[in-house]
Amino acid sequence: MSARPRQSWLLFALLASGAAANALASDDAKAWLARMNEALTTRNYDGVFFHVHGGRVETMRIIHRVREGSVTERLVSLDGSGREFVRTGTELVCYLPDKRTVLVERRPEETTLLGNLPRFDESTEGYYELKAVERARLMGRDTRVIAVLPKDAFRYGYRLWIDEATTMPLKTQLCDARGNVIEQIQFANLSLPRDIADVEFRPQVDTEGFRWLRQDARQARVTPGGTTIVWRALRLPPGFRLTLRSAQSMPGSEGPVEHLVFSDGIASVSVFVEAAGGGGSPMAGPARVGSSSAFSTTVSGHQVTAVGEVPPETVRFIASSVEADDADAGGAGTPRPGLSLGAPPRR
Repeated sequence: MSARPRQSWLLFALLASGAAANALASDDAKAWLARMNEALTTRNYDGVFFHVHGGRVETMRIIHRVREGSVTERLVSLDGSGREFVRTGTELVCYLPDKRTVLVERRPEETTLLGNLPRFDESTEGYYELKAVERARLMGRDTRVIAVLPKDAFRYGYRLWIDEATTMPLKTQLCDARGNVIEQIQFANLSLPRDIADVEFRPQVDTEGFRWLRQDARQARVTPGGTTIVWRALRLPPGFRLTLRSAQSMPGSEGPVEHLVFSDGIASVSVFVEAAGGGGSPMAGPARVGSSSAFSTTVSGHQVTAVGEVPPETVRFIASSVEADDADAGGAGTPRPGLSLGAPPRR
């Protein structure tokens, strides 16, 4: 065999082995994410963590229990607002002492109060990629560090430190396209008790004199003239789809607020639509809500606000695409022919 064919063969073998190693790393990372999400939804845990966002640090406690297939959670702010959130099954009760309000709404049963952590499957792999798994020490434990990287500029990425022994996430970071940390959650302590008493899920907020608001599961709004109105998005960023539609009461709003949620399987954007108030100018333009981007505009005499842990361009695009239509105009969130949106280049 000549030297040139041998060099070519060696180069091919090295490239092939590298591709195989990357595939194995990706599969391993996917398996760790699956184990993490299973632990979050099926285990009992009680922990205190630091929530860092917008230059602020808030200490939180989360308690999660699974008993006979039923999930109960409680999230408490130990400083700052003093807010509490208690979820039983699909019902979430939000105690907001700074607004003297209790808000009751519905949440998907598979979610947790710890926040949106990435799940990687066929529906998301077209928009995110997994970086090779690394190992690191954190809180005296061995962890696997996984990076979930967006493939375009419409979404953020994640870094996760997953405990090898318990498969629980000890630290998570939400990152922009340059790798800058937007939001971070890190546990100070975490235990996995065999059982958790009912008393741990009783809120400590005194709700005397509070206003109670309950989500209304109506599917559309009927105007005084009898026309049924459906709010929808003309077009959406690649991978995003409508996952929730409801009408609910919100603190500070006189009437019901339409609530639409669009998700790509990892990131989600909430869109709130309410009749514009007669007193004062409606909100307009971009804003920040904690670690989330927000954008408000006015459509057909209604205030439309999109909020989500996504880049500012994503909420601006979705809010600007929302329109009012009658119920016979087609499904909400279904792009019209010729208005599909291609993915922009990564920044």
